[in-house]
Amino acid sequence: MRRKKRDLPVFERVEILDAAAEGKSVARVNDQVIFVPHVVPGDIVDLKITQKRKSYMKGRAEKIHHYSEKRTAPRCEHFGVCGGCKWQNMQYTEQLYYKQKQVVDNLSRLGKFQMPEVSPILPSDKIYYYRNKLEYTFSNKRWLTEYSKDMKFEDRDMNALGFHMPGMFDRVLDINNCYLQDEPSNQIRLALKAYTSKHNLPYYDIKNWAGFLRNIIIRNTTTGDLMVILIVRTNDEPTIFNILDFLNMEFPQITSLMYVINDKKNAVITDLDIHLYKGKPYIIEQMEDLKFKIGPVSFYQTNSMQAYELYKVVRNFAEFKGEEVVYDLYTGTGTIANFIASQVKKVIGIEYIDAAIKDAFENAALNQISNTDFFAGDIAKILDDDFVDKNGRPDVIISDPPRAGMHLDVNMQLLKMEPARIVYVSCNPATQARDVTILSEKYTVAKIQPIDMFPHTHHVENVMLLLRK
Repeated sequence: MRRKKRDLPVFERVEILDAAAEGKSVARVNDQVIFVPHVVPGDIVDLKITQKRKSYMKGRAEKIHHYSEKRTAPRCEHFGVCGGCKWQNMQYTEQLYYKQKQVVDNLSRLGKFQMPEVSPILPSDKIYYYRNKLEYTFSNKRWLTEYSKDMKFEDRDMNALGFHMPGMFDRVLDINNCYLQDEPSNQIRLALKAYTSKHNLPYYDIKNWAGFLRNIIIRNTTTGDLMVILIVRTNDEPTIFNILDFLNMEFPQITSLMYVINDKKNAVITDLDIHLYKGKPYIIEQMEDLKFKIGPVSFYQTNSMQAYELYKVVRNFAEFKGEEVVYDLYTGTGTIANFIASQVKKVIGIEYIDAAIKDAFENAALNQISNTDFFAGDIAKILDDDFVDKNGRPDVIISDPPRAGMHLDVNMQLLKMEPARIVYVSCNPATQARDVTILSEKYTVAKIQPIDMFPHTHHVENVMLLLRK
């Protein structure tokens, strides 16, 4: 017998108190936390509870009685449906406030160490059109923003070219205009949608592993380079070449035009052949007097201008004198390593992705840098006593791990090596607090600098300087 669904309550005139993780805001009723999307601290709303757990609830705003002064009109027509830019209805100064608060709260609540005053967060000069990479998905299961049971789906165009709906692997929101990437990003997507619709090309059906068109990736740089990668399921060269010829004719500014045949059930292309159709197999980004070659699967910080501000903070915190041996952990494509190489004796970069290390060597060669060396593998296994004996004991360590933070073995090896300075870059202040607590056995925290890399989202980057006691 099916259990009867419990009626969930509505709470009237509840004040939204705070901003929280995943872009949601926070209210409290009867000392219980309620997470609410698409509202702003200071709003007073009627809350319909949608999910009830022992320690928290989830809800949605049914009616807004008072609009917060922290609000602003969201610029994007897709706000509230698309899963991105969840803070776009909050003034940018308030976004910065809550990002700073997120850093302070995580470090003070989870960290067991003496903490200096946190420096004011560095804002992004561009709060729109700041991304240098976007990936759009073709799908024959368009998310319908207006739906009724009486719809005749056979009469509707169900194709979409846009972003996956949050938590839904098979539904894609058709995007009309996105404010994340400079033109011609939107123009390319819209032209491609019109062309493929006109020629009745089948969009991908992820449930049935059918269809032809899968993804389009667009990458750009501050130097004006533009890369477009078309990803299809089957090797139908005449159709592929017709699409690429169309893009080449409509957008002659494309400097790197590529395609990939992906007949796998997952969307990963790093293990597939990437075919160059026109132009160069890479684009070039520039930072100061350095050039960085970015291939179709290369990692590069997606906010180029803020990446430069981040690397300057790292360089300033390190206070290089010119004779240091530096270890750059989680080096990626060696961007930080090559950025600081001219100011130190030697930089050793370690990264677990082989392709990234290949890019790091290429970028060192491109800039005629001879004092960097790079190693691929699991840092927790590579960074042992033998590695240190061969490469020299580091004076400075720079670490920029993924959201999960550093492996315990890496933390313990850092304590064993005892570099004079550790500059810890993190995209997750919670795991950063955990790691720095371990390192506080031998280190004091001297400086903390948050940086906003992703306006209109809850994400925040944080840099900490640790000095050996």
